[in-house]
Amino acid sequence: MLSLDRWREIWDTLVRNKLRTFLTMLAMSWGIFMLVFLLGLGKGLQNGVQSGFADDATNSIWIFGGQTSLAHEGMPIGRRVRFDNRDVDAVRKIDGVEKLTGRFSISGGPFGGELRVSHGDKVQSFDVRSVHPDHLYLEKTIIVLGRFLNDVDLAQKRKVAIIGIPVAEFLFDRHDVVGEWIEVNNVSFQVVGVFNDEGNEGEQRKVYLPISTAQAAFNGRDRVHQIMFTVGAATVEESKALADRVKASLADAHNFSADDPQAARVRNNVENFASFLKIFQMIDVFIWLMGICVIIAGCVGISNIMMIIVRERTKEIGIRKALGATPWNVVSTLLQESVVLTAAAGYGGMVAGVGLLALISNAIPDGAKEMFRDPQVNITVAVGATIVLMIAGALAGLFPALAAARVNPIVALRDE
Repeated sequence: MLSLDRWREIWDTLVRNKLRTFLTMLAMSWGIFMLVFLLGLGKGLQNGVQSGFADDATNSIWIFGGQTSLAHEGMPIGRRVRFDNRDVDAVRKIDGVEKLTGRFSISGGPFGGELRVSHGDKVQSFDVRSVHPDHLYLEKTIIVLGRFLNDVDLAQKRKVAIIGIPVAEFLFDRHDVVGEWIEVNNVSFQVVGVFNDEGNEGEQRKVYLPISTAQAAFNGRDRVHQIMFTVGAATVEESKALADRVKASLADAHNFSADDPQAARVRNNVENFASFLKIFQMIDVFIWLMGICVIIAGCVGISNIMMIIVRERTKEIGIRKALGATPWNVVSTLLQESVVLTAAAGYGGMVAGVGLLALISNAIPDGAKEMFRDPQVNITVAVGATIVLMIAGALAGLFPALAAARVNPIVALRDE
């Protein structure tokens, strides 16, 4: 392996047959390139989808009030189902519910909306959410200064607010704003906390208020537009059963059928996240199968090329054996040539795949990162695949090399 003469011989052989060497390496490098590239694309899609769950607890269930679509106990279809504070209290008592929050939308829509937020002469529209203290866990809010809402804020209906970093930067040109005052639709609130969020910047451009304060200040009475809670370590089936129990409780309170899909719409993040994971597991299996098939095809190509090389060098091998070369000397020379080809091709394919993924990652616009971001491949997987390719290339070259070692010198010298 360390013989300089052997390395020179291998180099001369490869250079003498440039086209054959190039085509052989291209076939092998293409297999590694496709495997690395496809794995990176699959990871990019997975990262994009997971980023959509990054700002929400993946073990959470969200329930929205809607309109009845089924007749129930003589009540007409099309009735509006409106949740209230009593519903939040009732859901809190159901076994299996962990962290719980209601959400009241000041703008009136079920998904919230932007309101006028100001400080001095700085005015901008931001998404304002009025919630319970446990909302911190539902949205994975990260407090960087001060604190989040607490039970005392709700009980005393305090006019306090928690704002995101972009909100603080716009209104005050700084982050350290705890104790400052802002106005939300001309109602003053004192900032008691500043937060960051694991989601995109849109999840940081928000203002959180105590739900009881918002209901009183903005004529919300006891209205609640959404009920959200976590389910701990519950499985998909357990989360579905818990969601059904919660919906049945709400159905009894508001006189609609528990089987009505529109009266109370359920978003089960446990089920959704598990479904996405299954999809990406299937994608990973498909990518690996494709990559393995390409590598196998390359190994077959290497084996065929090595058989051609043995055939072309039959007379040379006969001369070597006549001059005293051992079978191992013949086998090791051809085997080393095969390993050099596959190693160089595998490394080139790996570098090309990683390089292209890096270019794609830098070129992704911010708007597309919610579906596709950070395409990358585990470097351990890439190197491991290259090593497997080298081993496969060695095995592909082994059998032609063994055949060459068995050549009778006299027969080889007569070969034309």
